[in-house]
Amino acid sequence: MSRIYIFTGKGGVGKTSVAAAHAVLSSGEGKRTLLVSTDMAHNLGDVFERKLGKEPVRQQENLDLYEIDPNYVMEQDFRDILSCIGKMLPDSSGKNMEDFGMVPGMEELFSLLKIADIWDSGVYERIIVDCAPTGETLSLLKFPELLSWYMEKLFPLGKVAMRVLSPVSKRLFQLELPNRQAMSDIERMYLKLIRLQELLKDRNTTSIRLVAMPEKMVVEETKRNYMYMNLYNFNVDGLYINRVIPENIGNPFFDEWLNIQKKYIAQLKESFAELPVCCIPWYEEEVRGVKAVERICEDALSGKEVFRSAIQGGREQFEQVEDGYILTVFMPNAQKEDLEVYQTETDVAIRLGNYKRNIPLPNTLKSYLITSARLEEGKLRLSFRQESDAGTQ
Repeated sequence: MSRIYIFTGKGGVGKTSVAAAHAVLSSGEGKRTLLVSTDMAHNLGDVFERKLGKEPVRQQENLDLYEIDPNYVMEQDFRDILSCIGKMLPDSSGKNMEDFGMVPGMEELFSLLKIADIWDSGVYERIIVDCAPTGETLSLLKFPELLSWYMEKLFPLGKVAMRVLSPVSKRLFQLELPNRQAMSDIERMYLKLIRLQELLKDRNTTSIRLVAMPEKMVVEETKRNYMYMNLYNFNVDGLYINRVIPENIGNPFFDEWLNIQKKYIAQLKESFAELPVCCIPWYEEEVRGVKAVERICEDALSGKEVFRSAIQGGREQFEQVEDGYILTVFMPNAQKEDLEVYQTETDVAIRLGNYKRNIPLPNTLKSYLITSARLEEGKLRLSFRQESDAGTQ
């Protein structure tokens, strides 16, 4: 069965080299493998010391390399979606394809749509994704859900506006409201977004792998990254601690560094006790060229089941209990003081630090209210009761 592995972490921790090592190992196992970069500051070509183009390039048997150019992908593969988006934007006439890159999130969206299309093609058994640093990766992964949420909220208003305002919309609002056919296109785009986010959150298809280093700032960001990934329901099933100084280095200059690294490695293993953890040495030279990548495979990955699909945590779930319902969301490393929960007419909104997620309520719970919220053992549990019952509490 095909699988997608997404590598992310703080900038500078060596995500590309770790992803590259997995790709080389995978191809060596005889699996048709694609190593793809969604980072706008691509450096796959630097690692493999070759120039890459706008389409996948064969590196060796069973391994292709691909640095995604979102503007090229927009023009070549998704003109119909661009046309659809254009109808929703003010004064879109006369703009060329590159102008859509100015819309926040568009580059991320088309990179993901391209990866989904490649996965659908069935050409590759494993797709390994080298992502941008943590914050950009989270924006990349959550964008389909965010955009589809907005589209779902706006569609009823859009259909009313189409009937009532269409004759005067262009003159008064400089906005070309979509006609009925265009609305069908938009609905098709909405379904495509729903399918994309399901692919990314399918624990039997997609794994998120975190790459870290044994340093304080990296450790703290990696813990937050894990927390946010679980807030949005992504399956994080592996941690790679990169650039670990060998204990037998035999140089007193590194004695204090070894003590520092031991402390933070212990912290990482404690915080991520439920995940498989792999340590990768810090080499005396930069990782460039196939031989350097193969060295990582031999030293750190060989003999380990790094491609075993592991399902960690659990998706959010609603559970019926005697006096109502309970919503459980897996949130490791979360602190009560960073958490805010509130309910709207149609959603539960969870704000954690700088990130917010809206979880749609099933129709059954539209007449229910949150009566309590508990954060215990890395799980947020929200209790719901019907309004009449909740009002008596």
